Amino acid sequence: MATTTGNPEAEKPAIELDPKYDHYDYPITSPDKKSGHAGHTTKEQDAQLHQLRAVLEQLGYKDRLDTLTLLRFLRARKFNVPMAKQMFVDCEKWRKEFGTDYLVGNFTYEEKPLVSHYYPQYYHKTDKLGRPIYIEQLGKIDLAAMYKITTAEKMLQNLVVEFERFADPRLPACSRKAGRLLETSCTIMDLKGVGLSNMNSVYGYVKQASAISQNYYPERMGKLYLINAPWGFSSIFSIVKGFLDPVTVEKISILGSGYQTELLKQIPSENLPKQFGGVCECKGGCGMTDPGPWQDPQWARPPKWAEQKDATKTTDDAATADDTTTAGKELGEGDKAQKPTPTTPADPKPSTTPTATTATTTTTAGAGTATVSMDGGASGDPSDLATQSSSKDAPPAPQPGATPAPATA
Repeated sequence: MATTTGNPEAEKPAIELDPKYDHYDYPITSPDKKSGHAGHTTKEQDAQLHQLRAVLEQLGYKDRLDTLTLLRFLRARKFNVPMAKQMFVDCEKWRKEFGTDYLVGNFTYEEKPLVSHYYPQYYHKTDKLGRPIYIEQLGKIDLAAMYKITTAEKMLQNLVVEFERFADPRLPACSRKAGRLLETSCTIMDLKGVGLSNMNSVYGYVKQASAISQNYYPERMGKLYLINAPWGFSSIFSIVKGFLDPVTVEKISILGSGYQTELLKQIPSENLPKQFGGVCECKGGCGMTDPGPWQDPQWARPPKWAEQKDATKTTDDAATADDTTTAGKELGEGDKAQKPTPTTPADPKPSTTPTATTATTTTTAGAGTATVSMDGGASGDPSDLATQSSSKDAPPAPQPGATPAPATA
């Protein structure tokens, strides 16, 4: 795959696209010219991409086989095809068991404003590269208060839905505006208030949510700022980073209370909330308005999952209409068919015994839209930290009807 030069909007990138799967309406050449990124792959990597797609097709997979998605899984596994295949298969199994494709178009979270009071997490405009900015304030987490408002199950579902909506419509809208492919986020994780009293709760909660990011949404972190880092945090990280991929380490900045200058090097002041050193004061609150290109009609498009939902609904409506018409014709044939006679139950008295619902407990809890899996962004999807971990580290896939247990250290 050769790179392109000049205006990415004016030129079509020299990427070998598959007409069966690749239907992009935004730039698809990565500004990151490192090997393995779209528009910057070697012939060997192109062959590995085709090999991975062919293997997955043989296994019966039809969705998410587009070039950009498969390249992310390959990069996450250093272009080891068997490992990338296993990661993809594990992801698809989890999606089916969790009900991801259904949730993204149907999930409702009316209690989100109340939950956000105890755990602020939100997208807010873009950085200087055009990437979505994702912000989390971990020090404000109050699990006891949150569980009085919502459930761990719904929080996990919200986490996954936000990962999906980060991928589409947020990233495509940002790519259209920037005129180049954007696949990652710029994440700010505020550690102010994280101390010994809540460290275990915060760590356990975020760690479990991070497993979703690192195993099922790879290669999504562009830059991660850990601000207001408590005393000793940098020392601990200096030890941990020895076990991390150098590419991941480059994406992480540990900052104390004097972080504003560094943030403003990457983020325009008008795009950074005032509380973090910028000048933005959104009407209604920066954390509740979700401003960004994905809200601008000039750049926003209906996400693919919404189009599929509409198509499914249209098909279902047509099928229902056909059934109704057919039934009407049959019932109107007089002697050939008689209208069914309603029957009355022998004992119409309603039951007074409530139905018991048994909740299955799992060990995975959601932390919201961003996680410190260190590959960043779907939300602040830091999933690169775990790019080195194999798929066997993936948590058990929670069932849609299950209630995950609150995280513990």
